[in-house]
Amino acid sequence: MRDPLKCEELNGSSNASDKSEKFVRVWCDGCYDMVHFGHANQLRQAKQFGNYLVVGVHTDKEISLHKGPPVFCEEERYRMVRGIKWVDEVVEGAPYVTTVATLDKYNCDFCVHGVMHRKLTYVMAESPYKLIVLKTGHSFHDDITLTADGMDTYAEVKRCGRYKECQRTAGVSTTDLVGRMLLLTKCHHSLTDEMTVENKERARSLSTDRKAVSPWTRVSRFLPTTQTIMQFAEGRAPSKGDVVVYVCGAFDLFHIGHLCFLEEARKLGDYLIVGIHSDQVVNAYKGENHPIMSLHERVLSVLAYKPVSEVVIGAPYTITKELIERFDVQVVANGSRIASHELPGEPDPFKVAKDLGIYKLIDSGSDMTTNTIITRIIDHRREFERRNQKKERKEIAAFNALQAYKNKQGGDTESAIIQIDTTFH
Repeated sequence: MRDPLKCEELNGSSNASDKSEKFVRVWCDGCYDMVHFGHANQLRQAKQFGNYLVVGVHTDKEISLHKGPPVFCEEERYRMVRGIKWVDEVVEGAPYVTTVATLDKYNCDFCVHGVMHRKLTYVMAESPYKLIVLKTGHSFHDDITLTADGMDTYAEVKRCGRYKECQRTAGVSTTDLVGRMLLLTKCHHSLTDEMTVENKERARSLSTDRKAVSPWTRVSRFLPTTQTIMQFAEGRAPSKGDVVVYVCGAFDLFHIGHLCFLEEARKLGDYLIVGIHSDQVVNAYKGENHPIMSLHERVLSVLAYKPVSEVVIGAPYTITKELIERFDVQVVANGSRIASHELPGEPDPFKVAKDLGIYKLIDSGSDMTTNTIITRIIDHRREFERRNQKKERKEIAAFNALQAYKNKQGGDTESAIIQIDTTFH
């Protein structure tokens, strides 16, 4: 165990190849609100720095203090993070500020944080009015995670060489998903009335389009690649004698209800295949602006979880005999709490499975639905707007000060102290 009082030289550019042969425990922490594939990808990369991944998840109280109200409650967030395939251990109620004492308490060698750029700039805010730049690179566009008082939550572990970074997934964030959901907002919280111009502008201000002002909040749209999907996939075919279970659906805004359902479905066999419907099919049976997430975003969200062995991308609406034979499916499962997805005028999509006697109706034990999440956002939309606006103001102040210092010094400095007020209330 390292002596926390003896800080090592800062080395944030290390990667997974730097780890020694010894057993390395890695720490990550965060809010993990509305857990999405971007969170999962950051945890996947963090796991590559070592052998065992410990993830600290903040409480509702801490998040409300420093950022604003979370969409998911802490118990939901604990369960969701615990279900991600690269996570070995979850620390409930982890402190918002990451310290050497926390790393030592859980026997972790260092923490890993996701940022947007590989050219790194290490910034530590040690007081509400001071940003200390330890090392500067060619870009000021990496993320500074700030407390309510404008302090860098990773300042101590950065200073003591117990901090590393990995690449954040461009094109998705909790802020972005909230913005997409608010585009469904109608007058008087109705999903059928016309949306006012005011509500449209308010929703767009929360999404990651050109109106996002802060360079740290704004991200580009997610562009899927086969490599990304392969990194998330389990990569094994069913073994001889394995009972193959098939389920299908939209799995939009992957939530605790989905996870509970998949866990129950996996208990029916040894290998779980999840068919994920195309955007067009989902829109046909759900209407409005559904799905909130694209097909490839939904694929990665599902693949990140432990019960899932394989996915069928753009699965057919009707489960045919051909599909059952192609994947040697012995059980087709459906959730008893899932709303009917039958298309008007179309036959029962589970008819073939029922006729073959392989259809199982299971109870997930959770009443959470995608519409529940959307309702939470709509009911509290003004709080989420204030949360994002406060976050952006802090980021803009920090970014502008750093950019001004970079321009003044020509970007060649190794260290500096910049005075700035990053407090906003």
